[in-house]
Amino acid sequence: MNQINPNKLPLSKWTSTSPKQKEKHFIVTKLIKDEQENVIECILEAVLTRKQYTLPWHDLKSSEHWLQGWQS
Repeated sequence: MNQINPNKLPLSKWTSTSPKQKEKHFIVTKLIKDEQENVIECILEAVLTRKQYTLPWHDLKSSEHWLQGWQS
């Protein structure tokens, strides 16, 4: 399980353990917060295709699906 501080997520780099359509490396471009300023979701951008995906930031804690940094 990855240790994550949600306030340090912007511009962090991630590698998908199960890439789809050659999208393996991602960067967090934006955080989505609720009324109390708690981070609830993040927007990941694929480095290769520039497509953006929104997912709950807690999903990045799963080391089965995500690795911190850009891995080969």
